[in-house]
Amino acid sequence: MLIVFLVLIIIASIVLGLIILVQNPKGGGLSSSLGGFGNQLMGVRQTTDVLEKGTWLFAAIIGVLCLTSAMFIPKTGGSENDNLINNAPATNPAQPQNTVPLTQPSTLPANPSK
Repeated sequence: MLIVFLVLIIIASIVLGLIILVQNPKGGGLSSSLGGFGNQLMGVRQTTDVLEKGTWLFAAIIGVLCLTSAMFIPKTGGSENDNLINNAPATNPAQPQNTVPLTQPSTLPANPSK
């Protein structure tokens, strides 16, 4: 189910990006690029209203999808670091661990006879 939300979020993000790119920051946007055809179809003012409403709509859709997708994240799994920390054997720092001495005692006799 999480994959479905991920795909929907990506699609909505792409559509939102396209809507934003179509808009002109000075208010012309799609209506100015269509020339007279935009005035005949919807009118200049309505074109910018539609694009602005579409921007807010897709931003809200992305927000809702992100919030609802969090409900489908599995709660049982943790990160690898959590598992390592929780499953690590408890050691007491006051007690030395089993260590091998760095130097081996010599087994040669003190005065070898020739």
